[in-house]
Amino acid sequence: MSSFSNPHYMYLFDMTNGKKKLVYGSSPEDALETLSFRLSEEEMALIITDSYIRIQPREMMKYVDNLG
Repeated sequence: MSSFSNPHYMYLFDMTNGKKKLVYGSSPEDALETLSFRLSEEEMALIITDSYIRIQPREMMKYVDNLG
């Protein structure tokens, strides 16, 4: 199956330290799974899994200062 048949989006997840974590995926759950490959358990514990927004790639520059 082609990866083009499953659209992917960019998600900004809120963190308990006030920052945001940027990640991509076909759904918020998929994006969190992608994060779990990259982050340690301690880092994953900082992410508020039900507090996120979906953004367009062209909007990323608005959020750069908030990334953590």
